[in-house]
Amino acid sequence: MRNLILPPSSGGEAPALAQRHALAAHEQLDAHAFPDAPELPGLRRLIRESWQRSARLKANPDNPEAPLALDTDELEEYRRQHPLASIMPVIHKLLVQPSHDSGLLVAVGDEVGRLLWVEGDPALQRRAEGMMFVPGADWSEATVGTSAPGTALALGRGIQISGAEHYQRSVHAWSCTAVPFHDPDSGALLGVVDITGEASAVAPHTLSLVEATVAAAQAQLRVERLQLAAILASRPARRRNNSSAARPGSAGGAGAGGAKEGSLYRNSLQLLGRDQALLSIEGKTVALSARHSEILALLSTHPAGLSAEELSVLLYPGDGPTMTLRAEMVRLRKILQQLNPAAVPESRPYKLTMDLVPDSGQVLNCLQRGAHRIALEIYRGAVLPRSDAPGIIDLRDRVSSLMREAVLTDGSAETLLKYAALPEARDDVDVRTAALKLLPARSPKRAAVVADLERLEAELSASPPAP
Repeated sequence: MRNLILPPSSGGEAPALAQRHALAAHEQLDAHAFPDAPELPGLRRLIRESWQRSARLKANPDNPEAPLALDTDELEEYRRQHPLASIMPVIHKLLVQPSHDSGLLVAVGDEVGRLLWVEGDPALQRRAEGMMFVPGADWSEATVGTSAPGTALALGRGIQISGAEHYQRSVHAWSCTAVPFHDPDSGALLGVVDITGEASAVAPHTLSLVEATVAAAQAQLRVERLQLAAILASRPARRRNNSSAARPGSAGGAGAGGAKEGSLYRNSLQLLGRDQALLSIEGKTVALSARHSEILALLSTHPAGLSAEELSVLLYPGDGPTMTLRAEMVRLRKILQQLNPAAVPESRPYKLTMDLVPDSGQVLNCLQRGAHRIALEIYRGAVLPRSDAPGIIDLRDRVSSLMREAVLTDGSAETLLKYAALPEARDDVDVRTAALKLLPARSPKRAAVVADLERLEAELSASPPAP
């Protein structure tokens, strides 16, 4: 794990002083005025920027508890299908069991900050219910403001939050450490692992423990996928095609201790920021040719299937012959047959036989839920940027324009600057102007933004006028 952000070490004068600074900052905290406030002495920059995001998102620091986002029935069904269900035994062994004797709670949440499991010290669990730190509650930064689970997801890295550094005042008696959980194959953000309690929850060794647990759980997820792939490869092809085990996300199965086979993996297609897609199926990954990347991208976005004529229109500029398409499909089928026979598409119409999650689809799903920071974490650039296939151009334009619109509408200065670093935003004046408006007057980042704007203005002035 890189770029871990730690609070002052526990014990001694420094933590007490940091808490006094945080409490003093709370006195100035105002949902309207605070985002533009200058840097406050003693308040960590990470905390100040998180508070600013929280205020812009209208999180209320005086709310006594987090809202419940999933009721009991929804929660049980969602947990059964979630890819983190299969690694809960690892979390239980390494974190939950030791926490019973150490006065700590262990929480596992999804990629948008909803807690799915909260276990540990029983007395502490009863106390935590008072602020709704319970399964099904929404602890995203947009809802409760600064907290370890929500802010770790917002930043995409491990963090520790102490006492009054929390945005919500009802949480000031607590401290927490959280580390995001990324898919070991696709790199997609799957959720977050958190330890919550008193001072020991933010000890340096606690961060190391959570980090090591996440690494162990990711390794276990990878092993289970490989084992499952071996099992499925030994079955007759027809049985695999008809089996719900070959469809990730299928409902059913046990809870945290025994998820159904389909929830052990997510078949993925990585299209963002690359000319040749990476296809991952049941733990096996292969780089596709540019044309096969386009075909699978189009089929993954049309689950009902496409006729040869429809796929040709989306694939080839002008009038593409269907015979050319059929030859490409023969070659693609051979590759998929070697990877996993159950992945071979049907014909008439051309249709995928197993669920395939493109990273572009993950971005769109996050944007539809308003989780633009998570979308930007997944977004690594335009969809197959060199492709001239009409259907890919439409998909690329849709994903890119929605991503830009969300960042400009709701993004913090940090989010805008992260987006500005993408190749497609190199010459985006609007994004840099919006970031400059949000950056504090004393921010050292302002100089780089101003330099970029001056560069763009000079380039524009030097360009010959349009005829």
